[in-house]
Amino acid sequence: MKILFVAAEAAPLAKVGGLGEVIGSLPKALNRIGHDVRLIMPRYGTIDPVKYHIKSVIDDLDIQNTQAVKPITLRVTTLPEGVTVYLVDSYDYSISCEIYGKDDLQRFLFFCRAVVEIMPRLDWQPEIIHCHDWHTALIPMWLNKSNSCYASVFTVHNLAYQGSFDTAFLSASGLQEYWDSGPSGAPVPPLNFMAQGVLCADAVTTVSKTYAKEILTPEYGNGLDQFLRYRSEKLFGVVNGIDYEEYNPASDGLIPARYRFSALSAKVINKLALQERFGLTKDADIPIVGMVTRLDEQKGLDILLEGIDSLVRDTKVQLIILGKGRERYHELLKQAVERYPQRVAAFFAFDDALAHLIYAGSDMYLMPSRFEPCGLGQMVAMRYGTVPVVRSTGGLADTVHDLTPDLSEGNGFVFRDYNVDAMIVTLNRALTAYFTQRKKWHGIMKRIMAIDFSWQSSARKYESIYHKALRG
Repeated sequence: MKILFVAAEAAPLAKVGGLGEVIGSLPKALNRIGHDVRLIMPRYGTIDPVKYHIKSVIDDLDIQNTQAVKPITLRVTTLPEGVTVYLVDSYDYSISCEIYGKDDLQRFLFFCRAVVEIMPRLDWQPEIIHCHDWHTALIPMWLNKSNSCYASVFTVHNLAYQGSFDTAFLSASGLQEYWDSGPSGAPVPPLNFMAQGVLCADAVTTVSKTYAKEILTPEYGNGLDQFLRYRSEKLFGVVNGIDYEEYNPASDGLIPARYRFSALSAKVINKLALQERFGLTKDADIPIVGMVTRLDEQKGLDILLEGIDSLVRDTKVQLIILGKGRERYHELLKQAVERYPQRVAAFFAFDDALAHLIYAGSDMYLMPSRFEPCGLGQMVAMRYGTVPVVRSTGGLADTVHDLTPDLSEGNGFVFRDYNVDAMIVTLNRALTAYFTQRKKWHGIMKRIMAIDFSWQSSARKYESIYHKALRG
């Protein structure tokens, strides 16, 4: 099959988080099993045209943008493993050093319109248009309304971000008619991009089986649960994979010492390097709990911060956090670092090299998420022999199974209730196992490193969904 991915970000060209990692990895996995997958995304100012050997394909194509016409240039590059990437180059994107920022509604409205206009002009024609998250959600709507020859798949990576707008934007954008003429029998869509992707795509997917069930409920549906229930027969959950070339402790050039599950002794070198990097007490016997996360309530930062004092007071743990997000959490974490400079460390940035060191050097990896569509961190951590401690929700429930008391079955420590007490109890259970059952702990490390979280299985599931979308 010929499949065109449409997304706002993709590694290595432009990546903020999990979406960029998925878009950078899944096309390669699909190509390996015989499909021709290409990608289209904006050409941000941070994408170096020399480094990526970018060339022009279509020059000066005029795109209608609300009340004005704007020219674009379509460019192209080829990523490792032969993935072709089309880049929509316009002033709106090329001047930006950020993937997301101000005027995102206008920027991605224009991007969606540009993609629809570009597709018939390509010398390569896809059968499937696979759109990802709200930034691309208007494309299935326009394809549906125009009775196009392309089948569409829309993937919800995180339902909390929907591209919401007000009635003034609805009127100014020229979208009013589409909100007035939805599918027969469908609920009236709220004012956001995401609703149209859910309503109009030939198939809708999300990034784990459990999350696909959770978002049908008011608790997790973020106001779109009725639309998802309306499309439930076309809704599928597929757990993401991780890139086994990027995340491989046996060949990772970003960590001081490489290791395999059959020879774990070098992992401690990374642990000591991690402690030194953050100015913490260097001691191989002190357990490190790591986090690489967006600093947001979704990720459980509120219960983490509520529990930091008791965690430091009652245990010997060191806590290391890498990420950026809400300023409130930045300030509270800075205060915790000031209170416990030898026990708590935080670095407020997206730093890929430092993330790899945290995965390799930590003993445990904490994800106390309020909700988690899939989560990649827990799978990456296990790839590096770092034991996950997670709340059972979304993709965390699909990928992390609670260890039995004798540690013979399971692959992590799991709590269900979203509160600080449940998190602390589970961390203490993990720490007790770490200190009192070291031989079995090493057995857990070897077991989790051998789990297959590669994209191969997920790619086959998407292949099946594409066939369903083509059948309508």
